[in-house]
Amino acid sequence: MPRAKELKIRIENHPGVLGEVAAALAKKKLNLRAAHAWLEGSAGCVRLVAEKPAVARKALVAGGWPAEEHEVLEVTLADKPGALAELTAKLGRAGVNIEHLYVGSAGAARQVKAFVGVSDLAAALKAAR
Repeated sequence: MPRAKELKIRIENHPGVLGEVAAALAKKKLNLRAAHAWLEGSAGCVRLVAEKPAVARKALVAGGWPAEEHEVLEVTLADKPGALAELTAKLGRAGVNIEHLYVGSAGAARQVKAFVGVSDLAAALKAAR
């Protein structure tokens, strides 16, 4: 079961800032595999998985957005009802707590990639097989 490098940044909450982040990554010709953005109080948070995480991290830092890097579980799921339920049940039975989850493109028809931040990556890798 693969792992992925996830980058997390905090951004100001004002119109256009998410576009600035996306433009900084696009300028480096970086393809995003998945992204999730939300508000925490008065600040924005963004988690993303890019094809070249080291290049993405440098681009974010250069734009003024220091990036935290985390390893997350990367799972290819069928794009059908119940696929996520099956994965999360496996993780639960293995005693793995899900801290966050988001979905991105798998590049193939009828499949998606789930990126899952977990309490125990080694156990999650084993359980998700």
